[in-house]
Amino acid sequence: MKILLIYPYCLEARLHAEDAGIVPIGVYYVGALLKKNYYDVEILNWYNINKTPRKIQALLTEKKPDVIGFSILNANRWGGIEIARIAKQIDPGVKIVVGGICATFLWEHLLTHFKEIDFAVTGEGEYAFLELIKRIEKGDYETIEDSRGIAFRNGNKVVRTKPAEITQDLDELPMPAKYFKYQHVSSTRGCPGNCTFCGSPQFWGHKVRFHSPGYFVDQLELLYKKGVTFFYFSDDTFTIKKDRVIEICKKILEKDLVITWAAISRVNYINEEILHWMRKAGCIQISYGVESGSEKIRDSLNKNIKTDQIKKAFALATRYGILARAYFIYGSPGEDWITIRESIDLIYEIKPLSTIFYILDIFPGTAL
Repeated sequence: MKILLIYPYCLEARLHAEDAGIVPIGVYYVGALLKKNYYDVEILNWYNINKTPRKIQALLTEKKPDVIGFSILNANRWGGIEIARIAKQIDPGVKIVVGGICATFLWEHLLTHFKEIDFAVTGEGEYAFLELIKRIEKGDYETIEDSRGIAFRNGNKVVRTKPAEITQDLDELPMPAKYFKYQHVSSTRGCPGNCTFCGSPQFWGHKVRFHSPGYFVDQLELLYKKGVTFFYFSDDTFTIKKDRVIEICKKILEKDLVITWAAISRVNYINEEILHWMRKAGCIQISYGVESGSEKIRDSLNKNIKTDQIKKAFALATRYGILARAYFIYGSPGEDWITIRESIDLIYEIKPLSTIFYILDIFPGTAL
């Protein structure tokens, strides 16, 4: 049985391809579990394949997949639908499965309006997708309702089964680095924040789960041996546990991994000791979600950080030789020329390496 896991192209070009053009780490975990169960699986980053659209049909014809799983975000769902239509034209029997944050929150919409899609995996996808693959392989469609974390069409109705169980011990998952090569890694699932513009709280829940420092650094070591020397630590909030971060950094040094890396955090989860060890272990850049220079706007977004915390975090990062990047959102509820001015003034004061601006998008699965 041939399985393709595809990360499709976006509806429109993204300004920050270094963020949007990367296969999500969850796809590698899904692929690793399939490989551990002896399935023939291939991961394809088709973020740019729409620039050479003839390759889509040629590659699908060549690879002859039995199942295609699409990693669907809000920005790339149309790309997945378009590729699925081509795949069904080539082989009407191919099974199309969508998963990811968009499929989790829009499963009913996708299955109702796009007949190319056969199944949606909702929530955490590793074991739900594996179970679905086993049923497809056996042709056992009568008992799909017994699977967890699956949505599908039952006659004229679109139905969803019970939610998939959450993997409490992340170290139980097979290590993707044994099978694949990638740069974006994550040591946690979830975020302690509850920002109104973010889908993380509803997707992951409010409890943060952790890989052990040993598992995480072993993964880095395997990738390092494959030639990867720069990493993106893609945790929503990498520095949530000080002692754990320091242990990770010490293990990187103990293993003599000559690497550099970038991380993401919140300004209220940072201090000098953390930054000291992060820099020593190779961290060269950290991104903070500032969102606005206006405390009024940040409060409306439930960001729960203070201006003095922002100033301190950027000053400390610079002091320890780590380049600080700032994320800002504009167009939030209550935004006006005064709050925009406050954001501009704050940028001049904190002097980030770079500032990335997003207009406020209202995505499914968020409090907004």
